[in-house]
Amino acid sequence: MKYQVEDESSHLDEMPLMMSEEGFENDESDYHTLPRARISQRRRGLEWFICGGWKFLCTSCSDWLINICRRKKELKARTVWLGCPEKCEEKYPKNAIKNQKYNVFTFIPGVLYEQFKFFLNLYFLVVSCSQFVPALKIGYLYTYWAPLGFVLTVTVVREAVDEFRRYKRDKEMNSQLYSKLTVRGKVQVKSSDIQVGDLIIVEKLDGETDWKLKVAVSCTQRLPALGDLFSINAYVYAQKPQLDIHSFEGTFTREDSDPTVHESLSIENTLWASTVVASGTVIGVVIYTGKETRSVMNTSNPKNKVGLLDLELNQLTKALFLALVALSVVMVTLQGFVGPWYRNLFRFLLLFSYIIPISLRVNLDMGKAAYGWMIMKDDNIPGTVVRTSTIPEELGRLVYLLTDKTGTLTQNEMVFKRLHLGTVSYGTDTMDEIQSHIINSYSQVHSQNSGNSTSSTPSRKPQLSAPKVRKSVSSRIHEAVKAIALCHNVTPVYESRAGVSGETEYAEVDQDFSDENRTYQASSPDEVALVQWTESVGLTLVNRDLTSMQLKTPGGHILTYYILQIFPFTSESKRMGIIVRVILGVFWVLCGNMAREGLRTLVVAKKSLTEEQYQDFESRYNQAKLSIHDRNLKVAAVVESLEREMELLCLTGVEDQLQADVRPTLEMLRNAGIKIWMLTGDKLETATCIAKSSHLVSRTQDVHIFRPVTTRGEAHLELNAFRRKHDCALVVSGDSLEVCLKYYEHEFVELACQCPAVVCCRCSPTQKAHIVKLLQHHTGKRTCAIGDGGNDVSMIQAADCGIGIEGKEGKQASLAADFSITQFKHIGRLLMVHGRNSYKRSAALGQFVMHRGLIISTMQAVFSSVFYFASVPLYQGFLMVGYATIYTMFPVFSLVLDQDVKPEMALLYPELYKDLTKGRSLSFKTFLIWVLISIYQGGILMYGALLLFESEFVHVVAISFTALILTELLMVALTIRTWHWLMVVAEFLSLGCYVASLAFLNEYFGIGRVSFGAFLDVAFITTVTFLWKVSAITVVSCLPLYIIKYLKRKFSPPSYSKLTS
Repeated sequence: MKYQVEDESSHLDEMPLMMSEEGFENDESDYHTLPRARISQRRRGLEWFICGGWKFLCTSCSDWLINICRRKKELKARTVWLGCPEKCEEKYPKNAIKNQKYNVFTFIPGVLYEQFKFFLNLYFLVVSCSQFVPALKIGYLYTYWAPLGFVLTVTVVREAVDEFRRYKRDKEMNSQLYSKLTVRGKVQVKSSDIQVGDLIIVEKLDGETDWKLKVAVSCTQRLPALGDLFSINAYVYAQKPQLDIHSFEGTFTREDSDPTVHESLSIENTLWASTVVASGTVIGVVIYTGKETRSVMNTSNPKNKVGLLDLELNQLTKALFLALVALSVVMVTLQGFVGPWYRNLFRFLLLFSYIIPISLRVNLDMGKAAYGWMIMKDDNIPGTVVRTSTIPEELGRLVYLLTDKTGTLTQNEMVFKRLHLGTVSYGTDTMDEIQSHIINSYSQVHSQNSGNSTSSTPSRKPQLSAPKVRKSVSSRIHEAVKAIALCHNVTPVYESRAGVSGETEYAEVDQDFSDENRTYQASSPDEVALVQWTESVGLTLVNRDLTSMQLKTPGGHILTYYILQIFPFTSESKRMGIIVRVILGVFWVLCGNMAREGLRTLVVAKKSLTEEQYQDFESRYNQAKLSIHDRNLKVAAVVESLEREMELLCLTGVEDQLQADVRPTLEMLRNAGIKIWMLTGDKLETATCIAKSSHLVSRTQDVHIFRPVTTRGEAHLELNAFRRKHDCALVVSGDSLEVCLKYYEHEFVELACQCPAVVCCRCSPTQKAHIVKLLQHHTGKRTCAIGDGGNDVSMIQAADCGIGIEGKEGKQASLAADFSITQFKHIGRLLMVHGRNSYKRSAALGQFVMHRGLIISTMQAVFSSVFYFASVPLYQGFLMVGYATIYTMFPVFSLVLDQDVKPEMALLYPELYKDLTKGRSLSFKTFLIWVLISIYQGGILMYGALLLFESEFVHVVAISFTALILTELLMVALTIRTWHWLMVVAEFLSLGCYVASLAFLNEYFGIGRVSFGAFLDVAFITTVTFLWKVSAITVVSCLPLYIIKYLKRKFSPPSYSKLTS
């Protein structure tokens, strides 16, 4: 029994979304009365089977078979012994990356399936096979098999090249060398040979910007030498592999110590695959490998992408097939169903098979290769790589662009821009004033406290002794800069000097405090920007460990502060705090007035505590940390009790620098009718600031921040509130999005699609891909995803067109993408110029190739009807093959060089791109126009030949074929909008080939040799009568179309022609 199970969201019409809050509360029972799943019985029997039941049965059977063949192993938690992979209880997957679509056995079947699932190719396979049946044989076998073989060979070679490239990329990744620690010391192993339980040494590497602080297991820190890791009896118990990249649960147990040591492990004790270490070396035990790593689990399988244009042409070929069948049936009917009529029907089907041209796929595939080559050779977008050669036309049809933030729109490099003290504001041009204030204030402090260099700054408490007195600007700057220099999670790192062992870092005596040798590292780049700024104005962070930090004053004195507590930034508290001996500084992020400029704004405040106050706080804080229930809430409440009656010090503004030309590029894309969604894993405030500074959201536009929702009721109310807003940008977090999609998927997507811009923050990689699929499913429009990191791979692969940027976060995104670029700004030219041209050219090329097949089929139909509906071919063997290849191929293919406007115009007027999304270049309307042209020309050519050559009727083949070739060459000239020298060469080359071949092919020009046996008479062809009659037929077939085109251009010019004139 087939049931359709529908979630309640699909029946939301019954529950009005626009409802007042009171009404909503009264109607609470709605939730209980709406059944969780409605079951509606499907129609059965023949009707159901025809309406798609057969499809359902086929997919069910194939899914069942696939599941049987690929039984998924159940993922379980695991115990991993240190350095002993052989002790693992079960077999874990190999640590190899595999991005290939096929293997040796599936390559040929897979490629053939991908080809023959297209109606066009399947049709040709059937037609070609029919030629092996003697009764149905019409011409030579090669007239059918040669084109089909050529198409398949081109496709197989192209796929093989793509597959080989993927194989080489995988091999490069899998053969990267790592240092593995064994009982015998260090050995080098390939990435693909790493096993669960191995001890891997991770060295310092460069090239990453977003540092996270990681903590080692304390039990193993006390071992004297590396080799002792093998002498202890220890294991890690880890949770089963899962998608969540923000959490990890496990325990470390050492059994051979007394008592047994147990340590809990969390996310801060882990390094995910592809992590790099900022300083020193780390030894890690491998827990997950291959398919079970977080990065691979968050990456979906690459799908075979098929362009919209290919799908549209597939629909048109089906329409042509119906026309072919209808025409054949008409012929047999007019014959009067005499003799073995079904055999005649099949022969007619074969005679007219040129209605569906096999050269369509060859021409389009070669066109795609040409577009790819043009993109890679464009000097204006250097470094661009086309990795998927099958979808360049998609670049011209995009409606939604989904972009990552960090590294894609921004450089992830922070610059300190503004310090605000309430009455005074300092910008980048007045920082030298701050510097002079700091130098003065510290020189005064040190003259007062001479000799007291290690005390924790002057412990004066001006706000207690004289709360009413306004401080001088100098002392306020002093306090503010000191608080900024202390309240952060930044660690200064020094390179070890040559010849000194790595232990130097811990020996302060040997440490090289020179400024050139110091780099700062923190999980948040804006904290680094703040510390770099305090260094630039004279107060330098020189050392930090878990219990203290040291600042160097402009005079070179070292101030030591002891860290008592640190409260890291969380998305709930939106602030960060630190208690050092004497000072407490608490940051909490507010988007104040400066957020208008797109700056990340921080408010800095401080409070002085007595020893008793601190002891009281510490005992309450430790008690809260030990509680089992609501630990986070209790801890937050204790910390909050401190954050009262604080003294406001200053506001700071930090700018996340945008990539080059992001603003003009986004504006161009918006003008082109492309809707831009920003999907980021970053915090809501940061995402909103960047959306404003990049002008993704214009300054005048309202921003609706979707409140956090957790239940269906909250989602309902929030959607109602959002529905009342008009023309405002939407900012929503991943968690709220998840809730909305669970209950109100259709409503949410419908509302979001009306927004000029959407920002989704705190998105996981899987969520990014899910949003892409939602847009495809609900809007049916083409989507493009662009990103630069491994977390964007799923989104890039899910989109109709994926673009990767080679950035600081490595090459993972650019390798998985269909197109790889080096800068975000290149996307403008890629879409406006190359995308537009590829689509326009392919649409013209596809329709012209169809016209070429239709015109010859019309001539065949006229010929057969004149000769008593005989199923005899008009043109034999090589003429048919030559017609589709050597005689017309070059001019027709030269359409891939055509362009309606110059690239500069396309970039200057992005509005031209808007027209493309409506798909007017290739539609049933344009297709019908071409069909009518083909019928008119085919009729004129054949009837003209029959009328003018009544006396020399035997020469009708030579006459009509010559006129046909000339007509095709003139039609190409009619279609071209901008001439290229290669187009002229192609026209004359084809004409030359035809004239030259007349000498060799005279045997073919006897009309249907079977019936007439007449041969070409060279003397006849060179007569003036032959030439003027052929010219007359050609002029009658083409001149009216030239006149129509001229009148249309004059009275109803297309949008682009207004720009070119």
